[in-house]
Amino acid sequence: MQRDSARRGSAAECRAARILAAAGFELVVRNYRCRMGELDLVARRGQLLVIAEVRQRTRADFGGAAASITARKRRRIVRAAGHLLQARPSLARLSVRFDALLVDGVDGPLEWIEAAFEAT
Repeated sequence: MQRDSARRGSAAECRAARILAAAGFELVVRNYRCRMGELDLVARRGQLLVIAEVRQRTRADFGGAAASITARKRRRIVRAAGHLLQARPSLARLSVRFDALLVDGVDGPLEWIEAAFEAT
């Protein structure tokens, strides 16, 4: 079960990366990990840096993919983004936006929510 879940998550990240690329974004980092958290995809287009959280839920029992990005998860993403920007000063000069790319169901459509949350 765990392997299937990890495989589906990886497939969802690949789909999300392709969608970002098709929209003109260049993938900067995938699966950036630090002690503060993890960033699924970091992509750049011009002066915009998108921190993209990719979530897939095969069942909607607890609200689906969007509901799985809790306040705690958002705080961890924002902290990890701060760590990345300190580690890579060239990225710190860019405008940062936090997006969500969501998949509900096993092979459901991917929904891209721009500016899904703010760094607060």
